[in-house]
Amino acid sequence: MHDGRTTLTQFIIEEQRHVKGATGDFSALLNDIATACKSISHAISRGCLGADAEDPQVYLEHAAGDFIVKSNVWTGRLAGMASADAADIVPIPAKYPRGKYLLTFSPLNGSGNLDINFMTGTIFSVLRAPDGKKEAQAKDFLQPGSQQVAAGFVLYGASTRLVLTTGNGVNGFMLDREIGEFVLTHKNIVIPDNANTFAINASNERFWEPPVRRYVQECLAGATGPRGHDFGMRWVASLIAEAYRVLTRGGVFLYPVDEKTRDKGGRLGLLYEANPIAFIIEQAGGGAITGRNRILDVTPTELHQRAPFIFGSKSEVERLHGYHMDYVEGRDHNSYDLPLFGTRSLFRHE
Repeated sequence: MHDGRTTLTQFIIEEQRHVKGATGDFSALLNDIATACKSISHAISRGCLGADAEDPQVYLEHAAGDFIVKSNVWTGRLAGMASADAADIVPIPAKYPRGKYLLTFSPLNGSGNLDINFMTGTIFSVLRAPDGKKEAQAKDFLQPGSQQVAAGFVLYGASTRLVLTTGNGVNGFMLDREIGEFVLTHKNIVIPDNANTFAINASNERFWEPPVRRYVQECLAGATGPRGHDFGMRWVASLIAEAYRVLTRGGVFLYPVDEKTRDKGGRLGLLYEANPIAFIIEQAGGGAITGRNRILDVTPTELHQRAPFIFGSKSEVERLHGYHMDYVEGRDHNSYDLPLFGTRSLFRHE
């Protein structure tokens, strides 16, 4: 504790005391991840000043991945790692001991925003390694999101924020640069359910499925429409920025399956993006779906599998799931009489 504030280290240790038979490996692993993210935060804050390369974005992407690997590869707490930026898993060299956990991570999510000095972040997920195995294989990581032991993300912006769940609610921390520690600032985060905002990339409107168009049309109709109140639309093209906004203000985020991404399975990585964010959102009382199914029930078939992703305030996600089921099961025929399912744009008034 520092000046009456709970540090991440203290928080993790106190959580560990409630777990019978805890060895401390899991707590130490979370601290190792946090240490790597402090280094990433420092590197990003220096930007091109610290980039010994022609392309600062590429430099920082590689540096972020290196920080995470170097902080964890030698500790004996992991059996293997998998990165969104690596084609195959990151093995633990034979000279180091292997542990009982697996780590997946997106080292610098949203790095395309670096050139405009906008928010980027690190997303991570912890899984259990199969019992009795000494060397991790790719198939060991192909677990449904419901089996995650912990998940979190670190948002690098005006301040550095860490959001973490170990399956017992969600808590938020801020990096205090004076002491070099994350301190607890948001305890037991619960997503507000009185949503009045939605986030979607409107430029993809022509590719949307009918249930998504139906939902957006109702939101745009505002107080005079079937929802009976006005909505605001947001889109900042940063998954973790959107996730943090939903956690603190409520609302819903949509990156749905559409005709543009259908053949790829979706836009976002299941293991590295959707699963950890979905785990956090559900632990904060929200919902997370593909549209038709709960994200955390999906069993991955490959390391870089992609998925559609809708998450946010529980009531809004349930409504969207209902609209998808109406569409799949043919119960929304009356909706096809609305102009929104014709050629006219949702955003053009004629």
